[in-house]
This record gives sequence, C-alpha cells and structure tokens, in this order.
Amino acid sequence: MNLSKQIKKYRESAGFSQEELAERIFVSRQTISNWENERSYPDVHNLLLLSVLFDTTLDELVKGDVEMMKKTVKRAEEDKDTYGMLIFLVLAMLTVGPLTAFFGQKGLILPGILWLIGMYYALKVERWKKRQDVRTYREIVAYMENGDVEAARAKRNKVKDFLAKAVIVLVFALVAGLLAWLGHLPFSF
Repeated sequence: MNLSKQIKKYRESAGFSQEELAERIFVSRQTISNWENERSYPDVHNLLLLSVLFDTTLDELVKGDVEMMKKTVKRAEEDKDTYGMLIFLVLAMLTVGPLTAFFGQKGLILPGILWLIGMYYALKVERWKKRQDVRTYREIVAYMENGDVEAARAKRNKVKDFLAKAVIVLVFALVAGLLAWLGHLPFSF
C-alpha cells in the first residue's frame, strides 16, 4: 500500500515522531506504527486529520491506494463469476443423473436451469478474459495470483507448438497407415 509510505514520509518531513503524530491526531503511537507497517488502515476521520496536519490533499495522501482498492474490488467480482460458473456447472452435472433416474425427462429441468446459470457466469468470465487478453486457465490463475501472465502465455505457445507438431505427425501416421492398409487389400475388378 502506498498510504503507509505516504504517512511515514509526511510524518518524517514534518519532523514528528510516531508519538508526536499520535498525540496531534488523538490516536495511540501503536496505531501510527500499524498504519506505517500496513497492519491497519486509517478511517476517513483520521485521513482528514492527517491531510490537514500535513497540509496536503486526501488525493495526494492516498495516492496509489485508490487504484489498488479498485483492482481488489474488481478481482473479487471476477472471482465471484468464476466460482459461480464452476458451482452451477458442477451442480448441473451432479444432479442430472439422479433426477432423470427418479423423474425421467422431467428431471432434466433443474439441471438445465443450473446449466443455464452456469453458462451465464461462463459468458461473464469469457468477456473478462477477452478484456484482459487472457486465453487459457493457466493465464487466469497467473492473473488471479498476480503472477506472470507473460510466462503463462509463453508456456501456452510452447504447448501450442508441440500440439501442432503432434497433430502433423499423427496425420502423417494415419495417412501412412491407411496407404499400407490399402496396399494389402486384395482388389478384384
């Protein structure tokens, strides 16, 4: 978080110790330490007091943290969509057998509804993947864990190249096998 660094920077430039700053804004020294070490976050009232004391704007004080908060909220929404897709599709798969065995074709109604809800979430995930230029599940995991999406893409390209070569070899093997098989067939006209 950028705020912890900002508080420490402004405190030191004003020449305050943590104790002195704590006295001026009516909190404990431990609270200031927690803010500077990212163990807690000041509430709006304390942010206002800090901005007045340091003679700066709230925007300047929390610079960078707002973007991080937006990303955290966005990531939580994306996680919700991914989990929604997985839960509803798994529920649809788990219920289709028992319900059709017990109710016949009418038993397909509930799994069908669950599947449709899962597809709704899947479409949301696909739109998100397109916006983020994420194509594979490995890239999704790397993105969600703040990992290296580029490394996942490089690995995907290696796998893609390998699969392309494997398909070529398989096609040639099938053609060769077909020709060998045709060569051993007795033809009579």
